This record gives sequence, structure tokens and C-alpha cells, in this order.
Amino acid sequence: MSLWMILPVSLPVLTITGIWVVLYNQSCEEALYLQSGPSFCCTLDNVPLISKCGTLPPESCFFSLICSTGSFMVMVIVLLRYAHVIEKHQNCVLNTASLSTGWICAAGLIMVGNFQVDNAKVLHYVGAGIAFPTSMLFVGLQSALTYRLAKTQGEYNMAHFRLCMTLLALVALVLSGVFFCQESFTLQHASAIFEWVFCVTVMLFYGTFAFEFAGISGDTMVMLSRGGGRLRSTGIEHKVDSMAGTHSQPHPIQPDNMSIL
Repeated sequence: MSLWMILPVSLPVLTITGIWVVLYNQSCEEALYLQSGPSFCCTLDNVPLISKCGTLPPESCFFSLICSTGSFMVMVIVLLRYAHVIEKHQNCVLNTASLSTGWICAAGLIMVGNFQVDNAKVLHYVGAGIAFPTSMLFVGLQSALTYRLAKTQGEYNMAHFRLCMTLLALVALVLSGVFFCQESFTLQHASAIFEWVFCVTVMLFYGTFAFEFAGISGDTMVMLSRGGGRLRSTGIEHKVDSMAGTHSQPHPIQPDNMSIL
């Protein structure tokens, strides 16, 4: 069992716990600073969206740190998953597309964390517009890839579990986007709830990669450092063996024309 399996588990632990702590601390500070008596903390002007985390210092610094660290961890996890698939199976379009969408999602997450909605709304929403759809596309591609590579019953069970998480994330993302466009107090808060459900589901999806990362070895790192050279060399060796087999085949015995005559 490889220690690399700790990496995908630590991603949801860090991001989910960190963002909840930042949101709680900020809500407490706003309550002490702005409220002179008992009132509701969740109003139409203060919907508890993830974007509202860290709008004031020092929580904004921690929110930026969590998003930047999470983005780096996403890039590493996606890259290791890409290399592990090549090592154990073979490269394919789904694997390459997952690598691309995962890294684009990480870039959007950096923008979300470093450009808070109250200070740079346009850049923040651009980052969210990049991170949310690409993360949804990533989990969908990985679910399909898991089904394609599954051979044992445990791998099929993991594929079923990831498919359920993908469908839950898709429903939450669609409902969050639809309700976010409304001006109703209830629908705005429903949008915030579905946004949290979507992000938590995606982070937990990354945590399921511990199932595959338990089998990562030094060969995975060697193959990754060679940029997939193992596959290319294997293909070349296969061609050489095929050519050698062709040349090594005995030539058909030509009939002796003189003896026939």
C-alpha cells in the first residue's frame, strides 16, 4: 500500500474543513461588528455562498491560501491519476481529456480564491465560470474512465459509487445556477445550499482516488518523468518483434522444378 493514497484524502479534509472554519469565523465577526441585537445572519444581502467566504481580512487571506493550496493538490492528483492509468492500462482520450479539464479547473480555483467577489467581482465570476463546469466535466470523464478500466468487482463498485456522486453533483450544479439567477430570498438560499452540496461532492470525489493511489509505485514516477516513454518503447518493441517474427518465418519450400520434370 502506497502512502500516496493520503494525498487525495487530505484534499477534501483540508478544503471542506478550512472553508467552513473561515465562513464561521467571518459570520461571527460580522455579527459582533454589525449587529447590535438578535437578528438573522442570513439575509438577502448576505447569502451564505462560498464566494462570501473570506471577503474581509484576515479570513480573506486564509480563504486565498486554502484555494491556492487546494488548486495545487488538484493538479498533483490529476497528474498522478493520469500517469497511473497509463502505467496500469494504456492512454486514451478519456484520460487525456481528464488531465486537461482537471488542470483548467485548478486554474479557475486559483482565480476564485485570489479575487474575492466583493473586491473583484468580474474576475471572481470568471474563475467560478471556469472552475465549476470543468470540475463537473472532470468527474464525469473520470466516472466513464473508471467503468472502462474496471475488471474486478471492487472496481465496478467504485465506478457505481462515482457515477452516483457525479449525478448528485450535476443536479446540485444545475439547481444552484437556476436558483442563483432568482431574486427570491428562499431561492437564493437554496442556491447557496446546492452550491455547497456541489463543492463538497466534488471534493469527496477526489478523495475516492485513494482507491487507485494505494497501488502507485516508483514505476509510476519513472514513467511520468519519461513522459509516457514506456508506452512508446512498448509500441516500438512490439513492432520490432513483429518484424523479427516475420523475417524469422521459414520461407516456403520451392518445388524443385528439375525433379518434377
